[in-house]
Amino acid sequence: MATTTPNFGWPVPTSTDLVKDGATAIEALGDSIDASLLDLKGGTSGQVLAKNSNTDMDFIWVTDAAGDITAVTVTSPITGGGTSGSVAIGYDAKAGTTLGFNAQTGTTYTLVAADASNKLVTTSNAASIVVTIPPSVFAAGEQINVQSIGVGLTSFAQGAGVTITSTGAAPTAPILRARYSACTIICTASNTFTVIGDLS
Repeated sequence: MATTTPNFGWPVPTSTDLVKDGATAIEALGDSIDASLLDLKGGTSGQVLAKNSNTDMDFIWVTDAAGDITAVTVTSPITGGGTSGSVAIGYDAKAGTTLGFNAQTGTTYTLVAADASNKLVTTSNAASIVVTIPPSVFAAGEQINVQSIGVGLTSFAQGAGVTITSTGAAPTAPILRARYSACTIICTASNTFTVIGDLS
């Protein structure tokens, strides 16, 4: 009387089988093995065997992923990049430290997000200038540099919902002390800023 293998359930003869029964069991065993391993046939060069479902012995041949990065995109001050193969990455130290300028010559100016990107905002007017810090533009940790290069004094104003702290005589509305005075505005939390520098 044939029995089965413990893992795959293939029929195998027992020691008490008659010759005819044993031969029948061996034939059934061969057919079972052949059916179980059918998925291992086929495939083409470069393909790999993968599971097709959660069913035991259910495999499928698939094209192997190349394993290459499809693209490395960089922005300044990082340089290099590419779309395949060996990709070189560099750092442009000058681009990372060189300031751009945002020259303002009116009597009012509202800061913009780009002012926190390696910029020096300069103010120049014969009359006084008010720089407004707007709400919901800057994230904690961002910094904006401002210098007054005209004879008109530059002061800072809180946009709606904005809080300014400083050592100025009017802490929430500090003024750059004189021509060529400068300061850094630091966003310390959402819509909260501290102004440090040459203030009055």
